[in-house]
Amino acid sequence: MSNNPLGQLVATEPSASLTARYGQVMMNTFGPPKRVFVRGEGCHIFDADGVRYLDLLSGLAVNALGHAHPFVLSAITSQIATLGHVSNFFSTPAQVALAERLAAMVVASAPDTPARVFFSNSGTEANEAAFKLTRRTGRTRIISTEGAFHGRTMGALAITHNEKYRTPFEPLPGDVTFVPYGDVAALEAAVDDTVAAVVLEPIQGENGVIVPPEGYLAAARQITRRHGSLLWLDEVQTGIGRSGAWLDHTREQITADIVTIAKGLGNGFPIGACIATGAAADLLGPGSHGSTFGGNPVAAIAGLAVLSVIERDNLLANANAMGDHLAGRVSSLESPMITGVRGRGLLRAIVLAAPIAARVADVALDAGFIINAPRPDVLRLAPPLIITAEQLDSFVAVLPELISSVSVDGAVR
Repeated sequence: MSNNPLGQLVATEPSASLTARYGQVMMNTFGPPKRVFVRGEGCHIFDADGVRYLDLLSGLAVNALGHAHPFVLSAITSQIATLGHVSNFFSTPAQVALAERLAAMVVASAPDTPARVFFSNSGTEANEAAFKLTRRTGRTRIISTEGAFHGRTMGALAITHNEKYRTPFEPLPGDVTFVPYGDVAALEAAVDDTVAAVVLEPIQGENGVIVPPEGYLAAARQITRRHGSLLWLDEVQTGIGRSGAWLDHTREQITADIVTIAKGLGNGFPIGACIATGAAADLLGPGSHGSTFGGNPVAAIAGLAVLSVIERDNLLANANAMGDHLAGRVSSLESPMITGVRGRGLLRAIVLAAPIAARVADVALDAGFIINAPRPDVLRLAPPLIITAEQLDSFVAVLPELISSVSVDGAVR
């Protein structure tokens, strides 16, 4: 018998039955679930029917250490058995320690720069905090980029480019201008002394893992500094080792005014953070923002555990090595249906010659591999940072067959 008194409620029912109950009771914001999962272990996850899958998506870049990591589990269990929540009238040692780690990470290239952290529960909430922070500059105009995705709360949606996400919820908080991503000249032309902030993703994940030209972020730093505007970097997906560095933008040796992070920080435990540096660190004061659960001791200890394991197990190096291994192996297939591989570390896109990515992702799932299709011709892979070459090779070995099973009109052959 399970030690979990609720275990029998969630682990003994087949997928079809649970999916039907889901359709009756859940808001239809995500469509029907493709599978119902009940257990995870390392890079694998198991559905309610006992089928095993290799998780090459990590819950959308969240499970950096894979599933049920023992160090994270131990840290969370110990913390919640000791002190689970205190409200933000108070603090805890875990909260302070995590804030110190994240602040030091953001100002790594200028360690004397002051930095302060606001904890949230997710990436979109971290961006919401950053959006409000920009309003405290006395300016309202924000420059975002075409293809940008920053979340689905109203503020984060306002700086997200995709019309499909935006239009049903307009009017959104205004005064946002979108410029082509990766285009320094366009950014230069758009930024003037009225701009509160420029918000950029170091790599555009939702847009198909688009990597900007080298030097783009450094140029943005120079442009914003020249006009007294804030540089706000959204590292919600790219941060905490996903691209092979703690924070992807630090490759260009710059210090941003605002950095937002979330996904990989808690390894599945909900936590996000908005970190501001220099004068921007003091723009939010008592009462200007808040979060009931943000930075609670359990979330904070989860974040500290993740950072400790990444450092202890040298997972930044593994992310770089495995990402390069994956790109090399996919490129060596020389498939006419694969036109390229892009990305950094373990945030990678396989670009297809036809808009069949969604169907390929579906047949991959049927074959036991979890990936997704952020664009019609792009497969996205964001596996746990602990992934091995052998596990990646097992996917690459069947990739041509998966692709060839789908015709160019998207039907499964």
